[in-house]
Amino acid sequence: MNQPSLYTPRLILRPYQPADASEVQRLAGAAAVAETTLNIPHPYADGMAEAWIATHRAAWEAGTAVTFAITTVDDALRGTVSLQLTRSHGRGELGYWIGQPYWGRGLATEAVTALLRFAFEDLHLNRLQASYLPRNPASGRVLAKVGMLREGLHRERFRKGDTFEDVVECAILQREWRAGRDLTRDGAT
Repeated sequence: MNQPSLYTPRLILRPYQPADASEVQRLAGAAAVAETTLNIPHPYADGMAEAWIATHRAAWEAGTAVTFAITTVDDALRGTVSLQLTRSHGRGELGYWIGQPYWGRGLATEAVTALLRFAFEDLHLNRLQASYLPRNPASGRVLAKVGMLREGLHRERFRKGDTFEDVVECAILQREWRAGRDLTRDGAT
């Protein structure tokens, strides 16, 4: 089965294509983007985007991950949203980034909302979790807006360069997500 595309009012979340590599390198390679994430290097060397994109199809087919390019309806790349999947436990680990020129426009919230719907309705996951650096409060706000609850702080859990980083852990269960959707449909929120 091919990886689907997901649609929101402003965005199309679609599988990455090799032609996206130069824009991935430009957007993800910005120091400000790398600084706010755990796994994006800086500098972002030539060939890294191509190698990263080349892993997506096999991960989808193996059921271990799904990665979407966040694009506008005119197919302009704005960022990435992904899930690392642990199907045996019905769990997904959410990750995302938005190119710095597009920060503050609600794109991450819109993309993550679509991914949650896909994860719970189509992949039938029970739990989605995510982590963010406390020095990136905008990411924490995205997770709160989509209904994820803070579960804790892991002190100096990861090393980024020469610095040990704290991370905040958040999660949402399928039943919590469904309850939130039901409240929204009923006009209670």
